[in-house]
Amino acid sequence: MDNKKIKAGIVGGAGYTGGEMLRILLNHPNVDIAFVNSTSNAGNLIADVHTDLIGDTDLKFTGDLPQDIDVLFLCVGHGDAKKFLIANPIADHIKIIDLSQDFRLSANASFSTPNSELKVKDFIYGLPELNREAIQSANNIANPGCFATCIQLALLPLASKGLINNEVHINATTGSTGAGQSLSNTSHFSWRNNNLSIYKAFEHQHLNEIGESLVQLDPDFNKTLNFIPQRGDFTRGILAAMYLESELTLAEAKSIYENYYEGHPFTHVSQKNIDLKQIVNTNKALIHLEKHGNKLFIISIIDNLLKGASGQAVQNMNLMFGLEETAGLKLKATYF
Repeated sequence: MDNKKIKAGIVGGAGYTGGEMLRILLNHPNVDIAFVNSTSNAGNLIADVHTDLIGDTDLKFTGDLPQDIDVLFLCVGHGDAKKFLIANPIADHIKIIDLSQDFRLSANASFSTPNSELKVKDFIYGLPELNREAIQSANNIANPGCFATCIQLALLPLASKGLINNEVHINATTGSTGAGQSLSNTSHFSWRNNNLSIYKAFEHQHLNEIGESLVQLDPDFNKTLNFIPQRGDFTRGILAAMYLESELTLAEAKSIYENYYEGHPFTHVSQKNIDLKQIVNTNKALIHLEKHGNKLFIISIIDNLLKGASGQAVQNMNLMFGLEETAGLKLKATYF
């Protein structure tokens, strides 16, 4: 990539993932934000909606969709990305990074606009620790889900060696921002504060993409993933704790994980126990391993809005345009 800056557009810029995208790209050394689209806020100053950006940008939201850009980020709700692309055909020269779930599964990875002369858009699943080489040559990316990212990073090294030989038991808790900005009964402060609840037990939609990734590494994988998601009374971050029966020693397991993530700048194996404050406001994933009898215990943590959404989307953009993978993403955790 030469010194010319990438021109980026953002659709759905008023929500949580759109706000995080803005915070990253405004400080990215290789990017200029060409426009931020929001139908509900067109004409309003971005800093009036994302008030932490006062003094950082004079950009306004627009209802227009200029085509003179290099990359388009779709920070829209699930089901809305496909609707958007049907209503607004995007030129083939523009790379698309979709943060919804619309194109994550292999059955939905190819998309064509009805009655359009544009080419079929094929989406690559954008987990760099799984598909880095494919991402580097991709035109369109389906950004992974937040729970899916956290859980996959805990299991991919084992799958790469064909070592998930028993069912996996997973308990994972996410912050309130994982539910998006639209209000619901379970996102109000008065309900969420000092509260904890389980939802979609054994049936969470991210299980499908996790399963596809594990099969990609281990075609014989067919074990059950027992996933219990929880709503936490904090705003951001995911902690996933899981275990499975394994004949590996702790030293053998650590070696497999460290070798798998060697060269991946954001995923690290910690020798000590881990906590959410180590990764909140960063694009990092931390993994900790323990052995208890015949059970391998794995803890994985990410920030759901960064490594689980907008940060990973920018990481994918960096790979697609031949930039340093960490560009714009050297973020410090808000630890105190």
